[in-house]
Amino acid sequence: MNDYSYPEQGASRTGDLPPGYTHLRHQALIGRGRPALEVAGAALLGWRMHRLAGVRIDAEAERAAPGVAVRCAIGVGPLRAGAPNRVLDTVEGPDRYGFTYGTRHGHLARGEETFLVELGPDGGVRFTVTAFSRPVVWWARLAGPLLPLAQRAFARHCGRVLARIAADAA
Repeated sequence: MNDYSYPEQGASRTGDLPPGYTHLRHQALIGRGRPALEVAGAALLGWRMHRLAGVRIDAEAERAAPGVAVRCAIGVGPLRAGAPNRVLDTVEGPDRYGFTYGTRHGHLARGEETFLVELGPDGGVRFTVTAFSRPVVWWARLAGPLLPLAQRAFARHCGRVLARIAADAA
């Protein structure tokens, strides 16, 4: 089903981010070795990273897979912002795990995010977030640079969460 709210589907996977959006590229070393990769990959694909990072996840499936609708919500009580997304694509091994999801109509922004964990030739496991987005609703546009700052802070937080998860594999 193609109910994405933006036309540039797949751009965050290629890294060729489209103009007219705020861009995010974040990378963090989260561990070393195949056990760290596999544990972090399972946490990423099974929504565990998001949940431990404080995101309420309501997904059609227990794991990210192409076509799976997922509603993410961040915040508390009446300040909780819901975000309908759909998984565009996944990658599962042997040295990379991750997924891309894009916004659906009703989201406060338009765009997509790709989350990856990769085992490098040096044995380091890196977490990467690549995203592009722009606000849709008036109050999100009014927030100006606060939303990109919050998105960057969230990407760093997810990296710390995955580092803790990967450390458990050591």
